[in-house]
Order: sequence, then C-alpha cells, then structure tokens
Amino acid sequence: MNNLKEQILEYIENHPKKKRKLDDILNGLGLTSSSDFVKVSQALLELEKELLVFRADDNQYLTQKQAGVMVGVISINKAGLGFVDREDRDSIKIDPTDQNTALNGDKVLVRCKPWQTYGEVLKVLERAKEHVIGAFYPRGSKLKFIPDDEKLQDKLFTVKYDQDFLPLEGMKVVCKIQKYGTPMVLYVDRVIGYKDDPGVDILSILLDHDINPEFPEDVVEQVKTIPQEISEEDKQNRTDLTHETIITIDGDDSKDFDDAVGVEKIEGGWILKVSIADVSHYVKEDSPLDKEAFERGCSTYVTDRVVPMLPHELSNGICSLNPYVERLTITCQMKVNTDGKIEEYTIYPSVIRSTERMTYANVNKILDGDEPLQQQYQHLENLIFDLRDCADAIRSYRSHKGAIDFDGTETVIEVDGDGHPTDIHARMSGHAERMIEDCMIAANVSVANYMKWLDVPSIYRIHETPTAKKMKEFVRISEGMGHKLILGKTGIYPNELQRYLQSVKDIPEYPVLSMMLLRCMQKARYDANCVGHFGLAESEYLHFTSPIRRYPDLIVHRMLRKYIFNTNENLQQRANDIEKCKVQAEHASIRERNSQDAEYACQDMKIAEYMQAHIGETFKGIISSITSFGMYVELENTVEGLVRIVNLDDDYYVFNKDRFELVGEKRKKTYRIGQPIKVTVLDANKNAGTVDFGLPKKQSRFTPRKDARKKDNFKRRDTKRFDRKEKTSCNRKDTRSKRKQSGRKERHGR
Repeated sequence: MNNLKEQILEYIENHPKKKRKLDDILNGLGLTSSSDFVKVSQALLELEKELLVFRADDNQYLTQKQAGVMVGVISINKAGLGFVDREDRDSIKIDPTDQNTALNGDKVLVRCKPWQTYGEVLKVLERAKEHVIGAFYPRGSKLKFIPDDEKLQDKLFTVKYDQDFLPLEGMKVVCKIQKYGTPMVLYVDRVIGYKDDPGVDILSILLDHDINPEFPEDVVEQVKTIPQEISEEDKQNRTDLTHETIITIDGDDSKDFDDAVGVEKIEGGWILKVSIADVSHYVKEDSPLDKEAFERGCSTYVTDRVVPMLPHELSNGICSLNPYVERLTITCQMKVNTDGKIEEYTIYPSVIRSTERMTYANVNKILDGDEPLQQQYQHLENLIFDLRDCADAIRSYRSHKGAIDFDGTETVIEVDGDGHPTDIHARMSGHAERMIEDCMIAANVSVANYMKWLDVPSIYRIHETPTAKKMKEFVRISEGMGHKLILGKTGIYPNELQRYLQSVKDIPEYPVLSMMLLRCMQKARYDANCVGHFGLAESEYLHFTSPIRRYPDLIVHRMLRKYIFNTNENLQQRANDIEKCKVQAEHASIRERNSQDAEYACQDMKIAEYMQAHIGETFKGIISSITSFGMYVELENTVEGLVRIVNLDDDYYVFNKDRFELVGEKRKKTYRIGQPIKVTVLDANKNAGTVDFGLPKKQSRFTPRKDARKKDNFKRRDTKRFDRKEKTSCNRKDTRSKRKQSGRKERHGR
C-alpha cells in the first residue's frame, strides 16, 4: 500500500490540474481491474486522512503544495490573531476560530489559497506547550487560576487537583495540560512557591520554557563517579602543553572557563593555540549526563542565575580550565601570517595548566598602559600584546573578506539579594573581548574546514543568505532616509552590506540602520550540512569552543575523538552518526531559541520592574522603530519602550510606510527613525514585560478637534492596520534575538 501511495502522489504532483481525478490516476498508473479501483480508492482515502492529498470541488486531487498547504509554526498575538511565516511572502493570518486548538509556538499544518491572506489550521503536528504556569487569585468569593501567559488568559480552563491540595491566594503552580481545546483541562502538578517570594518570578519563566534548574537523580549519581583530578592514564596520547604560557580571559564573575589561549610570535606571523575543555572525555555517549545535556541543549543565562547544561561539578570543576591545575583539552593550533590569514592548522588532544585566570577588565587596562597591572603580570611577558596583534590581524583579514560587524550592545541588569533590579546599563566591551572573539572564530573556522574536508559527521553553525524580499524592503527604507544601498544583480554578498555599514557608521542614524539591517538577516542555526555562514563570510563554520555551554560543541569534540584521534573506520557507524547529527542539530536549534526566549522574558520583566520606580520621570532617548501604532524609543541605558500613537495628542499622525515616519496631518510634525527625543515614563507592567512612554507635557500643546479624535479611534479599529501592528511586534522579538546574539561574546551563540 505504501508503494501505491507513493505512485499516486508522484502522479498527482506531475500532471496538469485537470488530469487528476480518480479515473485519470487509474489510467495513468495502468490499473484497469475492479480490484485496482478498490485499492486506489482506499489509498486515496488514507492519503486524505493523513492530509497528504486534498480533493477539490470538482473531484480533482491535489498535493499539499498544490492545495496551498504548508507546515509552519504559529505565532499568536495578545489579541488572538495567528501568523504562520512564509519565505519571501507575507505571513498567513489565522483567525481564532480557524486555529483548531493550536497554541502559540505549535507546529501546524495550515492551508491558505494562493490569492488569500487568511488561512486555517488543519492539524496540530507538534505541541509547544505541555504545561501552563500561573497563580491563584481571588475572583469574588472564590480563587481562580490565572495563567502567567497573557495569550492564554482569555481561554476557558477546567483546573483539576488532588483532594488533599489546598489552593491559596498568590500560590504559583505548574499545571499539566490534559486536554487541549475549549475548555482546556489542566491538572496541578507542582507548587513553585508564592508570586511575591524572591526568585519565584524568574523560576516561573524558566519552568514555563521547560528549563529545569534541577538535574535528574541518575545524572546526580553519575557525577559522583567522576574524579575531580586528572590521572596519569588520562594524559596518555595527549600533547603536553603544561609548561607553556596559556591563559584564560573571561568576565569578572565567570566561574566556568572552557577556553584558554596561548600565542608565540614567529617570523612572518604567530602560532596561535586555542585549547578547549575536553568535555567529551567525561560526558560519554548515551550516558545519563549526555542525554540530559542533549535535552537541555545549552546553558541559560538569566538575570540573577545560570541554569547550566552540565552540573556544576563539571562546568565549574573538572571541565573548567581553572588556573594552576592540569586539565584535559582539545587544542586547535594555527599558523597565522601577518595579514591575519590562517596558513595551516592542526587539531589534537592535549593537557594544559592555565598560567593565569585573566579578566577582560584587567586585560583592557594592561593594553591601555596600566603599569601596576603590567608589573603584576610581567611573568606573562609579551603574551597579551602578541595576542592583541594576532587577533587584530585575524579580524582585519575577516573584515577584508566581507564579515559583517553589527556592533550590537548587551543590556546588563544589576539586582539585589532578593532579585529586585537596582540598575540597568549597556555592557561595555573593549579590546580584550574582541581579541577572544577573534581567536574563537578562527578556531571554529579551522575545525569546520577540517571536519568538512575529511567528511567527518558533524554539526555546523550555518547562517543563510537573507531573503531578497527583506533586503528590498531595507533598501527602500534606507533610501527613504537618504542612504543608498546598491546590491549586486546576481545575489546578496556580505561585503556589500559591510561597506554600507561602514559608509553610515559616523551618522546619528547608524545604530538604527544597523539594527534594521540585522532584522533582515536570517536566524543562525545548527545543521548537519555545511552551507556556510553569511554574516562571517565563511564557507565553513561551526561551534567548537564552548562544550560546557553548548551541546553542538560537545558533539564536534566527540566526532573528532571518534573519527580523527581514534581513527574509527566503521562506515555503518559513520552513517548512523550522520543521521544522529541531523536530529541533534535540529533539537539544539530549538533549545537555543527556547533558552533565548526565556532570557528575553526575564530581561523584559526585570526592565519593567525597574522602570516602575521611574514612572513620571523624563529621559533622553532615540527613536529605534516606527510602526502604524506608535514608535519605540530606546533610552541611553538600553531600556526600550513604546510611545503609542494614541498618546500623541498634539495632532493626528499618519504612518508613512515608505519612509517609516509618523507625520502630523495638521502641523506636519514628523517623527523618524534615529531621531533624538525626550520621553516620560507613563507605565511599566512587570507581568507583561512592557514599558510605555509618552512625550513630556511641554511637547503636547495642540489639542486635536473632536472629529479628528473620532477619526483616530475609527482608524485604530481598522483590521488591516491592526494586523500590521501585531505582526510588527512579532518581528521585533526576532530582531532583538539577533541583536543580542550579535552583541554577546561569540562563544555564547553567534
């Protein structure tokens, strides 16, 4: 039957639309008997049930593609409208009545005819949520369960729990979803704490994103069997680098050090050694530790804590390249010429003893001429300055090839002992941070080249070319702001975008143009196929330098050991590992995005909590985005909030989509991207993670006529304007993901 189904699908796919009826299929397959008729009819019924084939009104059969059916992930906004993105086309909109029990983030099969913009969910293929987190609040004389997720708060729930469970006001709980639909049936699974207890707010977000700070018992037991010192046996068949000057450079508060660097100046360049913690030596394939690391995918860094991929006994202990102790590593040794080109490289298992644990702050001071610090670390001789020169050459060569530097910023939120935010500011990065980033990228490129050309199963970090549609939109917006970008006729190349960014680097609008261009980029992800990294202008790239924090790096180490160091030549095992890498890459991409979503949710919540104490205060900022419903303003401390168009009460403002401007109809006052502006904090909602700004009173002198206000209210109810509003909001989340990824140290996820 399966073979017959494949034949039917192939026939339908390759024949004209008026030649796909049952009789056409029978004749086309050369089937003429009555038993053939029954078999084909049965196969078509099964294909219809499986939603692989659809029947039109005239009884013509269609494949998924012919019927306008596709698989996608549904995003549902706060008003309940759903969106499924399509490449190079507008997103499919899905009304709440056509969502077929789908929830935000579900993988769905959706149908939308080519000439329509609205579609329907045919089937939910994969659920994003299996639980709901919320708290009990008084409603009248009873307590009612209210989900934390605003997108679920308007849904009907039936909440079940054990007889001995007593719900109390403010109690935070995790509920398993027993039944989707209306009403959703929930079962109270565990109590987290109470909503105002310190740390419960962040813990709720972590658990809601399926990130559990606790490790399973079998993992805890396995960790107990792992020694915290290396033995002579461990050092067998490893290159001894313990007598070389090798250092780690990390942030002041870092506790896990998974990369160390050493450099030697030679004639015509440098010998650069990047040694990475050999986590694969301790995390054996299919062990409880390995399975848990796979499920987690990566470490998650939220405001006041880290949820590690590996238990602290490994991440801060035996796998961490702590100073003055021997550690097992894998070293990528590169010969770099004075132009910054890697002329040759070798990769080998090693053992090191870190000479010093250096911090970015101290290295930056040494580079800036701090004599006391230079004296304190004089035993490192000229290593830091040689490392700077080598890294600068590598960066210059990469830039010459066309690598794009979006120069993003990262928000730092400082909190007190109870988790309350006390300050927000941008993370300041200097030469030391760029040095380490350059060294890590060089190692990642070298290992990727090695794995690809030796045809070793691996997981690559890929970044595909931006879509033509998004780039055309950016070109239009940029030209509207007076900055021309000329793209090649045969494709989009990173050096074109790099030259453009350099040409606008010194103008006030640069941060906004850089952010908008970043919005056009595709999301970097993991894949078993090496298709290159557009943003870095590299044809081969992977993540090798952070196996403590990222599962794909651990797999790269494991494959190096299996097929290079131990010369495994089992072809069947190689084929199996290729298939496993495909699954692992897809899962790692999902978990990375999930981890980022949790980080952003915690950041938004703490920013809103911080700004609650500043309601009524006025700040300087810059307009970072313009939409049909208002403008986003970013303050000097990186806090971003929305000035809603309804609060611009000195005129009636119209959104100019070609120039991304808001223009007053009467006074012609214009707000545009990149414009400096003063704003007053109107509101901050911790639960929603939102900040609302308004203009200071002195900027709002004109009161619109009553009929103008009515016109404004009417337009705000317009469906198309509303659709654009909500979709723009969804896109901003992805933009921030890319911007944060750009601003963070490479090993954390570039």
